Amino acid sequence: MLDNKILLITGGTGSFGNAVLKRFLNTGIKEIRIFSRDEKKQDDMRQLYRNDKIKYYIGDTRDKRSIDAAMHGVDYVFQAAALKQVPSCEFFPMEAVRTNIMGCENVLDSALEYGVKNVIVLSTDKAVYPINAMGMSKALSEKVMIAKSRNLNGTGTTFCGTRYGNVMASRGSVIPLFIEQIKKGNPISITDPNMTRFMMTLEDAVDLVLYAFKNGNQGDLFVQKAPAATISTLAQALKELYNASNPIKIIGTRHGEKVYEVLVNREDMIKAEDMGDFYRIPADTRDLNYESFFSEGKDVSQIEEYHSHNTTRLDVAEMKKLLLKLDMIRADLNL
Repeated sequence: MLDNKILLITGGTGSFGNAVLKRFLNTGIKEIRIFSRDEKKQDDMRQLYRNDKIKYYIGDTRDKRSIDAAMHGVDYVFQAAALKQVPSCEFFPMEAVRTNIMGCENVLDSALEYGVKNVIVLSTDKAVYPINAMGMSKALSEKVMIAKSRNLNGTGTTFCGTRYGNVMASRGSVIPLFIEQIKKGNPISITDPNMTRFMMTLEDAVDLVLYAFKNGNQGDLFVQKAPAATISTLAQALKELYNASNPIKIIGTRHGEKVYEVLVNREDMIKAEDMGDFYRIPADTRDLNYESFFSEGKDVSQIEEYHSHNTTRLDVAEMKKLLLKLDMIRADLNL
């Protein structure tokens, strides 16, 4: 699929970028370009991989000139650059706007100008019924992608996107925090024991992006069906894996957190195509002829959204099995 092609990953020094490198470095891919503003993380990757197929570009998606410099000759783009921490985006919402919305627009504009074949925009469950600045900004990045996709027929460029939930052990996720607390003998800090989150591995996240890459039409959004677990179940599973007896401390929900996350809302579910392990959500292709919005409306009141409370629920044993797929845990436990 990527043989002899050039792939650009924005925000490429993050967990997703590393997972893509591990998946494709030893294939026939011609070049993987890592674009980010963090020179330290780029140097860490350079020392870790030591592979001439990887090219590093310092820049910021807020600055289209720096994106343009990395876009020459690129075949495919994975747009992963984003501010992802809910609390920090709550306190600095305009920073989320500049990176998650305007930065995404810059990447899309540059990709179109340089004749990129496919761009996949990575989004999040927090973009659905958003209650925090991070989710709101990611929801608008989806809307920007869909709006720009309307005018791409005949250009040879396709824009589509993916939404996924909690990526286990990714940077800033709760699993590394819980493990650190376990090792230090501190109480495990749980916001709400009944809070649920989708559980996906980094490999699942890469699979979802590749599925969108292969199957996406203009403006499509793809969602992978994923199991969920309560935060209490996750903490108990980690305690059992590490043979730990740390007490649980309930600290209450943080700024902008939900009790459960939604991956597909009612309005999207009514048009979503069930593709087995995935949902495909096609773009609304109606134009600004407002009569069609009144004559073609649909009743969504009986449609059930797809969220982390009604998906497959993992118990402690199942959660442990999934956790053991994570390299960091296997290394910790010498497995």
